[in-house]
Amino acid sequence: MSAVVPLPDIQHQRAVFPDGLTLDSGQRIAPVAVAYRTYGRLNAARSNAVLVCHALTGDQYVAEPHPLTGKPGWWEAVVGPGRAIDTERFFVICANVLGGCMGSTGPREEMTDAEGRPLGRPWGVDFPPITIRDMVRAQHLLVRHLGIERLLAVVGGSMGGMQALEWAATYPAMVAACAPIATATHHSAQNIAFHEVGRAAIHADPDYQGGRYWQTGRVPAQGLSVARMVAHITYLSEQALTRKFGRRLRGAPALTFLEDVFEVESYLRHQGSTFVRRFDANSYLTITRAMDYFDLAAEFGGDLVAAFRGTATRFLVCSFSSDWLFPTSESRNLVRALNGAGANVSFVEIATDKGHDAFLLDEPEFHAALGGFLRGVAARAGA
Repeated sequence: MSAVVPLPDIQHQRAVFPDGLTLDSGQRIAPVAVAYRTYGRLNAARSNAVLVCHALTGDQYVAEPHPLTGKPGWWEAVVGPGRAIDTERFFVICANVLGGCMGSTGPREEMTDAEGRPLGRPWGVDFPPITIRDMVRAQHLLVRHLGIERLLAVVGGSMGGMQALEWAATYPAMVAACAPIATATHHSAQNIAFHEVGRAAIHADPDYQGGRYWQTGRVPAQGLSVARMVAHITYLSEQALTRKFGRRLRGAPALTFLEDVFEVESYLRHQGSTFVRRFDANSYLTITRAMDYFDLAAEFGGDLVAAFRGTATRFLVCSFSSDWLFPTSESRNLVRALNGAGANVSFVEIATDKGHDAFLLDEPEFHAALGGFLRGVAARAGA
């Protein structure tokens, strides 16, 4: 791989909280910065706010060109005027997660001492371990900072769905509706295993330098690229890979045995090379660990029903038939727990061959289900 320069510094829209927060690990970070974007307008009653939570490699640029790549926002198919999350009706908030690398406090941001004084270097590997609940606590600071006492809805897919569930369990009075999409209440052993392969690739890259690559201006590009390639395989289904690539060769009608490259190989290499130009390796390690730690039932003594008992939040649970990373069986387990808690819950499985990534792609049935759910919630709330 050609040389990759470190990520450029970008001036993000941020809210800074001097008192910081105490993490599940017991460590305290102060101050804490949360980078975010908003779309649409908050109504006079402050009752139309929808929080969108991003997935592992997403960020706050949900519905606008990305400042590093120039590519469309990662969920422009869903968030925008007249779309499922309608910015003409809703005030949409999306924040870069705690531990991220797009302006929120994380390994790439400047480290502070116990009194919150800047130390003139990035956190790097000294950034403490975090959890999904820690991410939600940081988002809670932002939501209150914006003057919002109750969210109309919290919506997210994959790791974003974990955050949405954590919001509903930790701050139930603040969440009128919750839409966890293509997600689960805990990370499976298989998912942890795939993450560990990616982390091992990063650690094995000589340019990783024990996580202090920032000291020499290097980037562990090869390791981070391999991590992205491995993860991307899990985001697709076998049917999608076959439909998109099959066994086609790049630039050759048949095998020549002279550096032949399959189209699927070229695609994965492209995914890896572009990823290292917008993501930080230490953030990747931190956030994948947070996903692996996630177990909502464990937060409530092993009782998933207890996480939602007595809740007034309305739920829409969505899964996709070809998603083997977060299969429909995991969504059904969630729905059973919600039913056991007496929650108001709707469930839909979308038939598709696009795999886990389907929630990011053009899936009209999913968009219709989500849009209808949010409109119904808004109508009942008078928002």
